[in-house]
Amino acid sequence: MTESTRKRTTKAASIEAEIAELRRELAEHDYRYYVRSEPTISDVEYDGMLRRLRDLETERPDLVTPDSPTQRVSGQIAEGFEEYRHARPMLSLDNSYSIEDLRDWAARCEKLAEGRAFDYVAELKIDGLSMSLIYAEGTLQRAVTRGDGVRGEVVTSNARTIRSIPLALKDGGAQVDLSAVREIEVRGEVFLPRESFEKINRERAEAELATFANPRNAASGTMRMLDPRIVAERNLDIFCYQLLFDGAPALPSHFDSLAWMTAHGFKVNPHYRHCPTIDDVIAFCDAWGEKRDGLNYEIDGVVVKVNQVAIQDELGSTAKSPRWAIAYKFPARQVSTQLLDVLYQVGRTGAVTPVAVLDPVLLAGTTVARASLHNADEMMRLGVRRGDFVFIEKSGEIIPQVIKVIVERRTGDETEFTFPSRCPVCETSLVKPEDEAVTRCPNPDCPAKLRAGLLHFSGRRAMRIDGLGEALVEQLTSPRIERDDRAEPLPPLVADIADLYDLPGKRDELIALDRMGAKSADNLLSQIESSRQAGMARLLYGLGIRHVGERTAVILARHFSSMEKLAAASREELARVFEVGEVVAASIADWFAEKRNRDLLARLASAGVKMDLPETDGPPVQRVFEGKTFVLTGTLPTMKRDEAKEFIESRGGRVSSSVSRKTDFVVAGDDAGSKLTKAQELNLQILTEDDLRLLGG
Repeated sequence: MTESTRKRTTKAASIEAEIAELRRELAEHDYRYYVRSEPTISDVEYDGMLRRLRDLETERPDLVTPDSPTQRVSGQIAEGFEEYRHARPMLSLDNSYSIEDLRDWAARCEKLAEGRAFDYVAELKIDGLSMSLIYAEGTLQRAVTRGDGVRGEVVTSNARTIRSIPLALKDGGAQVDLSAVREIEVRGEVFLPRESFEKINRERAEAELATFANPRNAASGTMRMLDPRIVAERNLDIFCYQLLFDGAPALPSHFDSLAWMTAHGFKVNPHYRHCPTIDDVIAFCDAWGEKRDGLNYEIDGVVVKVNQVAIQDELGSTAKSPRWAIAYKFPARQVSTQLLDVLYQVGRTGAVTPVAVLDPVLLAGTTVARASLHNADEMMRLGVRRGDFVFIEKSGEIIPQVIKVIVERRTGDETEFTFPSRCPVCETSLVKPEDEAVTRCPNPDCPAKLRAGLLHFSGRRAMRIDGLGEALVEQLTSPRIERDDRAEPLPPLVADIADLYDLPGKRDELIALDRMGAKSADNLLSQIESSRQAGMARLLYGLGIRHVGERTAVILARHFSSMEKLAAASREELARVFEVGEVVAASIADWFAEKRNRDLLARLASAGVKMDLPETDGPPVQRVFEGKTFVLTGTLPTMKRDEAKEFIESRGGRVSSSVSRKTDFVVAGDDAGSKLTKAQELNLQILTEDDLRLLGG
């Protein structure tokens, strides 16, 4: 062997060894972060290791394997999903809705078991999408949805993006001899954490896209998307609940299977319990019926299973459900009422949203008189008619949704709705882009878009012009009638957001408006004056550019520091900004490309509105909270919620709406509720407002 050949051989062996070690370490860190919620390295260190692995695999593409951490988001956009027949049907569960139902089920199990002793395992019923994960020779080969229980859709590329799904089995020790096992199947429930669900819906609402009705629908829709890169952005998760070896139950008891899955790197919900008696099961159900709101994911009940597999086999199954398991469903957060009419609201981007007008009804502690119908497609799917009785549902802080028509209660007097073809405000023909579910008014001068845009611009998360409510905006944007009724109507005082800054010169005309007066006018003008100093991030968010939410506006302002630099950025440059991406970049570039928008910015600048980051006294704020996640709960002594959030984010931190093991700090004030309780249970660091200020420097 020549010296050059020996060097090449040595280098090749060295690369192979480094690749193998990087994969092992990254898989371990994924397990610690996404399954155990106990990270041992920083995100920066992890990203550096992943970049190194990508570089090595680029140099040696022959060494790339399906279980490499670099392959989590490697699938191309699919044209569709192939079907796959489950080795063992994925049956649905019978439901019980009362303690009496549970006792009756337990009595039936005892009768069928003919005196053989058994106990139970109780698990939280995750409200998501059932999934089958199939492993051969220790690596993930296929992921299949439940489908109809017999056949499902192969969604392997999408499943790979879920970081809590192991691409290769973790070494769990010699618990079971696997030498004769060809396939290991692990079944679980894919779900969308509440925090991710709220973030997705908040961003979709800001962009005036249709929001998801609940996390279950969002998870199901996400898993059926054809582009795994989009799936990866949704932060789906999974809890695993069943283990099969070659299509049959793997171990003597269900409790053993849960332990095996945990040992081999699968994420099992930690709140399961071994229950010797049905009374223990009932106590578990009662406890979680009260504690369910403290979780970062939706549950709609408890699944109860006979623990011993031998007894499960004796009990058997019906055509639809196993006799050895049952779902105890919590009381639903739903109620029925009558749908009286549908209103069509036009938002600031022209999105036309149907809103159901309801016979008022009490739901989850509040009186509900209106509920979302999302869009024309959803109205058609539901088949709603005027006079229908419908079920409405409320999930967390999300607006109530119409989820089902009670067809059985129809009398024949109901009338069908026709979604408008013209804008209900300006009569412009509506358009529905092929790639969107939302119908829009394309008229840039639509009065409804102007009014919604003004309310958004003046909101407390944007320019903070207090006092500019719906009634006043309606007056400011409507033609004015002279009091003697003899003259032609005068043009409105405000035709776009820049006109707000001309109002100081029209004080007398302001005072003349209904229910205004000198004091109210002066208060409004003072607020407008203060808003000139709001700074680039608030202005950018207030402009209402599609897909640019509050956080994205802050990121863009800090990256470009001035509106002039942002306007000059190319689409490619925008897409490279952290957390921006191609869709948002295209929307921003298109907005700045329109002359009317550039003219609007020029008028705002001439009016003295700050177009860059606000200047601060003293040295720049240090990003001491970089990479840290905070949750705010209760009422702080001096800081408002928005002020505390801005304090944290300006120092590099992130504010989340829910508590989890990934939370670094919980800032608690007076009347802190379940979030504080959960933080204490997880032994998280709890801060006062003074602690927060001290840490922030």
